[in-house]
Amino acid sequence: MLGVLILVVAAVITLAPGLGSLRTRLADARPGWLVLGGALKVLSGLSYVAVFRAVFCRRMSLRLSTEIGLAELGANAVLPTGGAGGLALGAWALRRSGMDGDRIARRSVAFFFLTSVPNVLGVILLGLALTFGLLPGKASLLLTLGPVLVAIAAVLITLASGRLAAKAQARLAERNGERAHLTRILGAVSGGVKESLVLLREHDPTLVAGLVGYLLFDVMILWATFRAFGSAPPAAIIGMGYLIGELGGLIPIPGGLGGVDLGLVGTLALYHVPIGEATAAVLAYRALALWIPAVLGSAAFLALKRSLSREAAVLSACSPGAEVDVIGRGRVRINERTVA
Repeated sequence: MLGVLILVVAAVITLAPGLGSLRTRLADARPGWLVLGGALKVLSGLSYVAVFRAVFCRRMSLRLSTEIGLAELGANAVLPTGGAGGLALGAWALRRSGMDGDRIARRSVAFFFLTSVPNVLGVILLGLALTFGLLPGKASLLLTLGPVLVAIAAVLITLASGRLAAKAQARLAERNGERAHLTRILGAVSGGVKESLVLLREHDPTLVAGLVGYLLFDVMILWATFRAFGSAPPAAIIGMGYLIGELGGLIPIPGGLGGVDLGLVGTLALYHVPIGEATAAVLAYRALALWIPAVLGSAAFLALKRSLSREAAVLSACSPGAEVDVIGRGRVRINERTVA
């Protein structure tokens, strides 16, 4: 499916009238910058793996966490689910190895929240810097201070949703019991938000570096693809265009194809980036963002089944409340502090 969609886009660019300048610009790409963009995508993927391991199970081997993380990225590249497809695949892999389902649900919420934190902070910091002229780049207050206010509201709504879910869970549990389906969903939301805040307060360097790297390296890919076709806009403009334009990935199209492209190009155009330059850079960026995770994710998924069977005991021990055999101590119950 991914290959067919890429071929359709390539055919439109090649054959459609009125796109001659874009075809010329794509043909003149400097390959060294595109190679750098590919390397940055790999680094972004490894940063994602670091976050996955820090959130779900720090006892997990680097090999298994890499295989699950890359397989998730591959699923996100081709499935029209706004990132949920990758998390579902990871949840399947962890559950198959014996990790507690409630923990998977809570940590999936925490993972989604934590990987959104750098995006929100990036919008706030870049928006304020552009508003007060601290970084080069020109845009109206609507495009600088406006996103800042939206980002702050998103943080407040997320924190409030955790508290509201906890209260609703308590009321439903009194009527329907702790194991009712809706009660468990609300528990996952409230617990996930709470556990994400706990993880942030721990200041784990692996988690922090992974969160920063996952976003920063991906933004730098767009910078590299701009350089592949000429000069690049100011870094703050690229960053704001990326952070806002990537919302097009929530449109249910495989890989966000079309939604992300139009979102990025349109947003960059609003920030006064010439549309021809933006289109060429975004198309190259999207090609790297689709193909590299798809190829690496496919290879990781094929290797995943063997790794899951080898590490089932380790993953099941990551769940608080689980009991494992410890030499000299017999059966020991794992608590949250032990798990990390």
